[in-house]
Amino acid sequence: MAKEEPKLKKIVDAADGLSLGISMVVAVLIGVAIGLGLQNLTGATWTLWIGVFIGIGAAVSNVYKAYSKQKKSLEELANDPRYNYKNAQQEKYDAEDEDDKY
Repeated sequence: MAKEEPKLKKIVDAADGLSLGISMVVAVLIGVAIGLGLQNLTGATWTLWIGVFIGIGAAVSNVYKAYSKQKKSLEELANDPRYNYKNAQQEKYDAEDEDDKY
């Protein structure tokens, strides 16, 4: 039997594919919507700012997650010998030194 995918997997994959700028705007708008909901629920006007701060916090979190993912990808490339210029140069000089010995 094939393993069933979670119902929200497509939505999560689509949200992950959003560009960073769009995800920041969406996070702030969702935070504002939460703040408006709190304001309507409680009647206190200052609760809107709670939602705004939640949205800004979510946007900062999105930026940090994207940064971490890019940094991890860059570190993997840096450790790849095909893209490591210093190792290639060192091997070239080592080979020249070996040729000079004979």
